[in-house]
Amino acid sequence: MDFGKIDKILSGEKKFRAKQAGQLIWRDLIDDWTQATTLPSELREKLKAEASLEIKAEIFTGKDMQSFKALLTLEDGLSVETVLMRHQGRNTVCVSSQVGCPLGCLFCATGKMGLKRNLSSGEISEQVLFWARYLKKENERVANIVFMGMGEPFLNYDNVFGAIKILNDDNLLGIGARHISISTAGIIDGMERMAEDMPQINLAISLHAPNDELRLKLIPVAKKYPLEQVMAAAGDYAAKTNRKLMFEYIMIKDINDSVEQAKELATLLDNRLYFVNLIVYNQTGDFTPSEPSQVKKFKDVLMKAGVQALERYRFGDDIAGACGQLSGKNTDL
Repeated sequence: MDFGKIDKILSGEKKFRAKQAGQLIWRDLIDDWTQATTLPSELREKLKAEASLEIKAEIFTGKDMQSFKALLTLEDGLSVETVLMRHQGRNTVCVSSQVGCPLGCLFCATGKMGLKRNLSSGEISEQVLFWARYLKKENERVANIVFMGMGEPFLNYDNVFGAIKILNDDNLLGIGARHISISTAGIIDGMERMAEDMPQINLAISLHAPNDELRLKLIPVAKKYPLEQVMAAAGDYAAKTNRKLMFEYIMIKDINDSVEQAKELATLLDNRLYFVNLIVYNQTGDFTPSEPSQVKKFKDVLMKAGVQALERYRFGDDIAGACGQLSGKNTDL
């Protein structure tokens, strides 16, 4: 899809036509302009000829039948991945904000691609629209959106913010702000801007290590954003918004999963508004996932110290659709 072409065509029409078109695309979830019967036939034909609603995608289904990955082909031929997770009656869409990623985190397959380019607000929103259409066939809808796919959202802040405004608009898809989450590797200026621009959006910080020495080995951008500064920004965010703040921690065997590291992490997360989401590493070749028994020990240390700790349900391992696995490996990038 090319929202720019749609906007250009509608700019020559009466102002209310844009609102009509928006509701047809986002509320009625039409996938062909012939279905837009509220629009004049001449306008429908022009839109159909010059601004197709087709979203080119290939779907991969997980064996659990709860996870689905789509590889979307963009207008310039590049591809981006998005995931639908269906669990306990909730439909959560994981979206990408960039084609590739510049951060180069050692545990993340996307980081090995490097950065191709930022996604536009329309390209980000289109990922959710794709799954909304998919779910409509089963009379279901998207419940939650997480910016945890390819890319670092805060390095494409303006377009991510623009996409959220589209997705949150009651006249369009209408996803509530508290059902949208953004994950960052610790881009401090993005966290500060989010507290001002989007205080109701959930924030998650990818931590993955309880100290700078290890974090720098795993996440190169930690050199620019050391833990002391990241945690200070997290504290400011929590104080300003009075919202719970999630820290993501990928569990990697013999790297960051020791009892001593759990104790160190507990000290770091000494705030009633903080909680940690433990994510068992999905093997992409470089590391090994923590053993279930070790994850339990790690979690028990945190809980005993008063830190709320959850273990994330594992989705999409077999379709490379889980955390850290979105890599565009099915593309010609």
